[in-house]
Amino acid sequence: METKVGRKQQNKVALKVLDKTKLDIQAQRLLSREISSMEALQHPNVVRLYEVVDTPSRLYLVVEYAGGGDLHNRICNEGKLCDNTCKITFAQILAAIKYMHNMNIIHRDLKGENILFTTSGCVKVADLGFSTRVSNRNDRLDTFCGSPPYAAPELFRDECYLGPPVDVWAMGVLLFFMVTGTMPFRAETMGKLRRCIMEGQYSVPPWVPGPCQRLIKGILKQVPTERCAVDQMLGCDWLLPVEFPWSLVTPGPSSSLRSLLDSETGSLEEEEEEQEEVRSLLEELGFTSDHLRNNQLKDSRNPVSGVYRILLHRAQRRRGCDSLPVVRGMVRDPKREGLRAYRGLRHTSKLCVLS
Repeated sequence: METKVGRKQQNKVALKVLDKTKLDIQAQRLLSREISSMEALQHPNVVRLYEVVDTPSRLYLVVEYAGGGDLHNRICNEGKLCDNTCKITFAQILAAIKYMHNMNIIHRDLKGENILFTTSGCVKVADLGFSTRVSNRNDRLDTFCGSPPYAAPELFRDECYLGPPVDVWAMGVLLFFMVTGTMPFRAETMGKLRRCIMEGQYSVPPWVPGPCQRLIKGILKQVPTERCAVDQMLGCDWLLPVEFPWSLVTPGPSSSLRSLLDSETGSLEEEEEEQEEVRSLLEELGFTSDHLRNNQLKDSRNPVSGVYRILLHRAQRRRGCDSLPVVRGMVRDPKREGLRAYRGLRHTSKLCVLS
């Protein structure tokens, strides 16, 4: 496999080139999953698939270009991220994973190398080769996937596991890596690493902010059902000041991280404006109404789809879909305060007999 950078309709794109003669059955299956997952996803923080070009000897995936490098190399070269940068980066990863889980897609290979940046700093979750689609989030999975330093302890127990908690654990490892510049679980051999993860042997440096420490400890729990759920992570104190540009969501005076994640792709009026803009551009390029009627734009192996998706993404970018979130001062929201108070209660069920 090789990755190249090219231009299509004046937009820079990345080309993932695969030699079909060298793909075994397992590689073909993983590639099929990757294409299927990417076709289903359209989110500002997930790398987009524009087109699949299939030739007798090679397969070309035309995908969104993220030219700002990856999280792993950034931290290895520049050291840990500052607190605000951590918030902004982690919030975008969380946005992508919440969206994927809502679509019943589990990533299963979250790691620093698969967190890409655009040149403007927008996060793009990439490499969905190990992803899988489940009928519901309680489906049990049985395949070990991903990178061992990011693997949840249940993956080492040779038993079935739930998908979302595995992604959540990997996000906890990523968060630790971002705020400290080191991995929480380190060992000289795979056997020692496995034991370290299964025993939960890690410590958070005392200089990490308290709210961030609590979030890490709430994620990196041995029992999957005891880990923070994505929605709990959204309501944590550490991410409370993070706001996305409100142009991404239903118009309002301000928009929190949760507002973006609970919203749909945008208002109907905005979608109609985008579609009209794209239709006009397609006509300028020589695509007639008959072309659009006779081509399924959801089929990534269709060249018309490729041009359509690039132009649509360009229109969405102009409306701010790749704008970065910002960190405001601590926002006091009565609803969020109430949510924190509610989360602080012990939620244990008991059997009471009324006499």
